[in-house]
This record gives sequence, structure tokens and C-alpha cells, in this order.
Amino acid sequence: MKHHFRSKIKATLQAMPSRQAEQKAQQACDAAVELPEFAQASTIMAYMTIPNEIDVSQIIQAAWNQGKTVLVPVVSTEPREMFAVELRSLEAGLKVSSYGILEPHDSKPWPADQIDLMIVPALAFDRQGNRLGRGGGFYDRFLAQENFHAITCGIAFQEQLLDKIPTDHHDQPVNLLVTDREVLRFG
Repeated sequence: MKHHFRSKIKATLQAMPSRQAEQKAQQACDAAVELPEFAQASTIMAYMTIPNEIDVSQIIQAAWNQGKTVLVPVVSTEPREMFAVELRSLEAGLKVSSYGILEPHDSKPWPADQIDLMIVPALAFDRQGNRLGRGGGFYDRFLAQENFHAITCGIAFQEQLLDKIPTDHHDQPVNLLVTDREVLRFG
């Protein structure tokens, strides 16, 4: 069932004209930076964008401009885990990971309990705060850590917001969701 949703959303995102995607991403990022949770956070974890995801570099830059610490995920294949590291530049000191994602080179893991707000990507979200990732489970395992207490904020194009997606017991929902059209808060 999840495979069907993943295929459908991937096709929708690939069909979106790049100019439209840029405008919609700008609107979603503007809304995220205006959140009270963003203003109150001193350490924000974002992500390095891959094709067909909302480019959050604007959020990262806004965080730096406000003197916030910015973290991004680094993924290891053995063991299959994700951890947070500090990002100091969007251009320098980066390498391409085994998953083809840019990540900081020579950064030390940051304690999960010191993250205030985490911007979370996904292929899709639903109106209950559930997220449909890419299938690796990295974000679910990271969010399920006992010492992780940050507010989680999904960010997506409106086209990625579904009424309901299938979930499993290990799936971790987000606290709020920002799209190019709305902000949703959950439980």
C-alpha cells in the first residue's frame, strides 16, 4: 500500500514545472520562518535538499541570520542510522554521501536532546500528522530516540498532503506541517 502512495507522489512531484516548484517552495519556507516555534528555537535541524523536495536553504539562511545553530542529518549505512551534525555553510566543507546527499565533512554528532525544532521532509504527509518517507526508516528511528524532544515540523508542497496515509507501529508523526498553502498543527 505504501508503495502505491510513494509511486503516485513521486510522479506528481516529477511532473511539477520547476518554476512552479520554486514559487511553492518559497511560500512554504516563508511560512516556516514565521512560525513561533522557529522564533523560539536556538538549534534547528533541517536537511540537505534532494531533487523534488522543498529546498530549505532559505530556512537555513534565516536561522543563521538570527544567530541559530543549524544541524542537518548524516546517514550511515552500517549500522543503518541517522545523526545530526552542525552545518556551517551551504557551499564549503560538504561531501556527497553514499546516498547522493550533500553532508558536512568532518562534523561531530550533535546530541538529539539539544535540538529545539526539526524540519522534516517526506514524500507525503496526511491531515493527522503522519508522514510517508522514502522507505529507509532513518527519520522514524531518529525521531523515536528516547532523548529526542524537539518539535517536529514537516514541510511539503500542498500536492504532498493527503487525507490519510497508511501507517505502521514504528512510524513517527510530526507536530506540525507547513505547505505552500497552510499550516497544520497536530495533537
